[in-house]
Amino acid sequence: MDREKVIDAVKQLLEALGEDTSREGLKETPRRVADAYAELLSGEGKTAEEHLSRTFESDCGDMVVERDIYFSSTCEHHLMPFFGKIAIAYIPDGKVVGLSKLARTVDVFARRLQLQERLTAQIAREIMRCLKPKGVFVVCEAEHTCMTCRGVKKAGSVTVTSCMLGEFGEDRRREVLRLLK
Repeated sequence: MDREKVIDAVKQLLEALGEDTSREGLKETPRRVADAYAELLSGEGKTAEEHLSRTFESDCGDMVVERDIYFSSTCEHHLMPFFGKIAIAYIPDGKVVGLSKLARTVDVFARRLQLQERLTAQIAREIMRCLKPKGVFVVCEAEHTCMTCRGVKKAGSVTVTSCMLGEFGEDRRREVLRLLK
């Protein structure tokens, strides 16, 4: 990220909106916005492989489910936040990963300009690629501020996306959905 360019762009945006960028409340706003975007988009250029490569051998073939992984991301269409929770279920095939690594994987993909549909699929594909489980199922529920604060202004609306890869038969799929309630 070119921090100085962001600072200049925010200052120009404020001026274009008719604001006086020299007034007390706005003097540091361009810098603060640049710092905020550096944090919000810190997943850009990172991979989840560094987190998912530390595995443990396991003869457990039962499903592992981690749910209520809270996240926030930035919608690439409006540069507004969307946030919610993600559930990850996978069926190990000889190895498991530490639970914190699943949450870190979510952060790698959530901390970039994003679409919810792509976020869900990226997490599932990366877990499938790195862990090589028998199957993976990711469910994402999110509230989009571009839907709640502007446009149609439907506060409380939630968008649900899912991505299922590998061997998730109908019985296991129902079990995951039951566990998520």
